[in-house]
Amino acid sequence: MPQMSPMWWLLLMIYFIYIMMMFNSMVYFIFYKKNFKEMLNKKFTMNWKW
Repeated sequence: MPQMSPMWWLLLMIYFIYIMMMFNSMVYFIFYKKNFKEMLNKKFTMNWKW
């Protein structure tokens, strides 16, 4: 076998971290969609007040 296992492990780790981040963001979006919209509305109204 060629000795390029460290590179493959690095790519695997980066890919896994990327997948986990995407999954977490999707779960967050699915579970907190309404709260996120309300928070955005509040933030916009606060900005308009200021």
